[in-house]
Amino acid sequence: MAALVSEVREAGGAPLGAYREPLNGGPLLLATVPLAALQPTPFQRDLSPTHTQRLAQRIGETGAFLDPLIVVRGEDGRLWTPNGRHRLAAAKVLGLRQITALICPDPALAYRILALNTEKAHNLRDRSLEVIRMARTLARERGRLSERTWAEQFEAPELLTLGLLYEASGRFAGGAYSAFLRKVDRFSDQPLAKSLSQRQDYAARLLGIDAEVKRIVAGLQERGFRSPYLRNYVVARINPVRWLKPRKASAAPLMPMGQALTRMAAAARAFKLESVSHRELAWVAVGASAEE
Repeated sequence: MAALVSEVREAGGAPLGAYREPLNGGPLLLATVPLAALQPTPFQRDLSPTHTQRLAQRIGETGAFLDPLIVVRGEDGRLWTPNGRHRLAAAKVLGLRQITALICPDPALAYRILALNTEKAHNLRDRSLEVIRMARTLARERGRLSERTWAEQFEAPELLTLGLLYEASGRFAGGAYSAFLRKVDRFSDQPLAKSLSQRQDYAARLLGIDAEVKRIVAGLQERGFRSPYLRNYVVARINPVRWLKPRKASAAPLMPMGQALTRMAAAARAFKLESVSHRELAWVAVGASAEE
C-alpha cells in the first residue's frame, strides 16, 4: 500500500484513506486522482459519445459526482479504470480536473470486472469486443497459458469468436448465430495465443457463411418475403445442431466446431428458395416475439 500511495502522489493525486475490502480482506486505497493520470483498460468497450453526454448531463443536474472509479495498476505503472470509461469521459465534459477513485493494487481485477459493470448494460457486441480485446492483451502477456485458464474472465467461449467477427464487421448479426455457437463453441486447452489463431479461422469461415446467408435473404426478398426475422430464419434452417438439445458449457460440444461449420456452409450453398413458405416464416416471428 505504501508504494501505491507514493504512485498516487507522484501522479498529482491525494490519498484519502485505506482500508481492507470486507469480503476477502484485500487492501484498497481511496484517493483523488487527476483525470490526466487515468485511462480506460485497452480492451474495454468502445466509448459511446451519446451515453457520455447523457451521463454528463445527469451528473450535472444532480450537482455531485458520487460514484468513485474503480482503478487498478496497469502496464508500466499506469492507472487503469476497468469499468469507468463513460464516467471518466463525463468528468472531462464537466470540466473536472480530479476524480475520486477506489484503487486496488491487484492488476488481475481488470480482467474480472466485466461481470460487475452495470454502468451501461452490455449488449452482445459490447461484451464480445471487450472479451476479445482482453484476450489479446492476455495473449501478449501470458500467451503460453491455456485459453481455458481464463474461462471465468471471458464468461463464455462464443464471446471470443463473436468478438473476432465484430472486429471484422462491425454490423455483423451476432444474435442470429449465438444460439448455434453456444452449442458448438468451447474453451480450448491450447495456449491462448494459438487458440486465438484457430478462432480467427473459425471467424473467417463464419463470415463466408454469412455472405451466403445474405445472398439467400436477398433472394427471398425478391420473392416478396418481408420480415425482420429473415436472417434468423435462414441461419436456423442451416444450423446443423438446431434440433439437438443444448449441453452445459462445461460439457463436450454437440459437434466439433470445424465439422459444424463445414455442414453449415454446405447447407447454405444447397438452400432452396422455393422451400420457404410465408406460413413457416410467420411461425418464426411468433417464436421470436415469445422469446422477446
